[in-house]
Amino acid sequence: MKHIIALLLENEPGALSRVVALFSARGYNIESLTVAPTEDASLSRMTIVTTGSDEVIEQITKHLNRLIEVVKVVDLTEGSFTERELMLVKVRAVGKERDEMSRMADIFRGRIIDVTDKSYTIELTGDGAKLDAFLVAIDRDAILETVRTGASGIGRGERILRV
Repeated sequence: MKHIIALLLENEPGALSRVVALFSARGYNIESLTVAPTEDASLSRMTIVTTGSDEVIEQITKHLNRLIEVVKVVDLTEGSFTERELMLVKVRAVGKERDEMSRMADIFRGRIIDVTDKSYTIELTGDGAKLDAFLVAIDRDAILETVRTGASGIGRGERILRV
């Protein structure tokens, strides 16, 4: 089962590598990883997407909590949360394909952010399923390049990850 784990850790050199090393040493896979400073410059927020049984995720959380740099860990999938991912996709857009790609971008609430005489670069945000659906909906041969950020998540309502 897919889990989104959010954690606060000290914003210092080597903290990210220690978290990644923990996953690697135990044979756990990281599907996506995002990290950036928070409103408190001394802390970073990391969002890790991984898969595993509830027991495996519990072990991961326990190991993360043991790292000195880690301040707090939350499995967002244990409650209500909002997830978003950013995707940039460069597609071939020549002749009648231009109108079709523009229409598909509109249907998926994407934005065309770069235009050349032969291609469009489209920006889409949403959950992973929405982005996957866009890629399925357009002609695979039209895709020139794809870049995805990986999921970022935040608890809904009063659910806050804070020290």
